[in-house]
Amino acid sequence: MKSLAQLGGLVYSTESGRMCPGCRRPVAQCECKKNKPVPAGDGIVRVSRETKGRGGKAVTLVKGVLQEEAALVHLGKQLKTACGSGGTVKDGVIEVQGDHVERVMQALQKLGYQVKRAGG
Repeated sequence: MKSLAQLGGLVYSTESGRMCPGCRRPVAQCECKKNKPVPAGDGIVRVSRETKGRGGKAVTLVKGVLQEEAALVHLGKQLKTACGSGGTVKDGVIEVQGDHVERVMQALQKLGYQVKRAGG
């Protein structure tokens, strides 16, 4: 029989709620998320369309936004609302469902970002 540590550790406590899998502390007191540096780059936001590995469905990708994870999630929510579609934020890349490259570029320019279209 495997121990709790071998199974991945504690994920929820009735006393403090959700637990961080990295530092094993409550999410509100997490130390590993606070120390993540803002990614470095050239300051240009690149917007592209991709269909690989998605069953032929198009996804608009936004890369190169130099912000923390929380600000990136907020920006992703703004872009999804502007396009009227769903999406997610994964590994510093905002994904918006559908082919919304032009709308996303216009929304980012209104917010003051320097935007380029990437890919074909």
